[in-house]
Amino acid sequence: MLVNLVRELKTLRKGRGVHAGRIVDRIGPSLAAACGITSADGSVAAKQKLVTRLTELVEQLPEDLQFAARAAFGLIPDVRQPLYQERVTWVAARIDRDSRTVRRRVDEAVDQLAELAATTTPRTDGSWHTAELSVAVVLDQGQPEVIERYQVVVDQDGVETLDFASVFPVRRRDVDVHLLYGGTLRDRSDADRPGFTLVPAEPLARGVTHDFALRYRLSHRDAMHPCVLHVPERPCELFDLRVRFEHDRKRLVRAFDGVLRSEVEPTGAQRTVDRAGEIHLRFRRLLPGLVYGARWGAATPVCSTRRAS
Repeated sequence: MLVNLVRELKTLRKGRGVHAGRIVDRIGPSLAAACGITSADGSVAAKQKLVTRLTELVEQLPEDLQFAARAAFGLIPDVRQPLYQERVTWVAARIDRDSRTVRRRVDEAVDQLAELAATTTPRTDGSWHTAELSVAVVLDQGQPEVIERYQVVVDQDGVETLDFASVFPVRRRDVDVHLLYGGTLRDRSDADRPGFTLVPAEPLARGVTHDFALRYRLSHRDAMHPCVLHVPERPCELFDLRVRFEHDRKRLVRAFDGVLRSEVEPTGAQRTVDRAGEIHLRFRRLLPGLVYGARWGAATPVCSTRRAS
C-alpha cells in the first residue's frame, strides 16, 4: 500500500494539485481509502475529504518539510500556480534555496505522508463541512458580545451531532453562552476556549443545509482577548468577520488569511478600521489547519497564531 500511496501522491501534486479540475479522477484507490472517500461521494465531498486529510497529515511532518509540502499540493491560498514546478520555484525563492533542494524536501515529505496515511486514522469523520461562518464582535459596550452564525452542509446520512468550538479564546467561566436557534447545546469546553456539541432536533440527512447561531456575552471587558483566530478542523467555504471597536478610528488590525501556525510572529497584513470604528474581513475557501482571522493587540501567548485552535 505504501508504494501505491507514494505513487498516487506524486500524481496528485502535478498540475494544480488539490485544485485540479475533475479532482475525483486524480485520486487513486489507496489515497481514497486513506481519506475515507467512497464511490458515493461527489466531486465536492471528495475534494473536501482529500484536503482535510492531507492538511491533517502535513501538520504531522517535521517543520522543514511542512512548507514545501503545502505549496506542492496547493494547500497555501496564495500559491495557486498551475504547474508543480512553478510552486517549487516559489518555495525556493521564499526559503532562499535552489529548486533541487525543494524537490528533495517534497519527495521526502511524500514518503512520510504515505506512511502516515497508512498508519493513522482521520481526525474528523467528514460527516459535515461549513458553508458559511459569520462572526460579529461588539466591543463598544461594558460587556463585550460575540455572535456566531453557522451554516453547515451535511455530507452523510444520519448525522445526529455537530462538534465545534468558539473562534475566540476566553475562559468558560467568564462567558455566558446562549443558543439562539438550531437545536440543543451541550457544553464540552476546555480551559482556554469554549467548545460545544450541537444536537439538531432531528438527525440530518446527506445534502441538508443546517443553520444555528450562538450569542456569547462576556462578564467584563478584560475577559475578551484582542483576537479572533479560527483554525478550521473541516473545510469552510466562507468566514465573514466583523469587529466593532469603541470609536477608535486609528486602531490597526492585523489580518491572517491562511497563515501557518508555525509562522514567525508578527505576521499578517495590517488593516485600518473605518470611520464608524468597525472592520469587516472575509476569508474564502478556508483550509483545515491554517489560521484565519484578526488580532488588534500584541501577540500575547493566547492570541498567537501558534496557539490558535
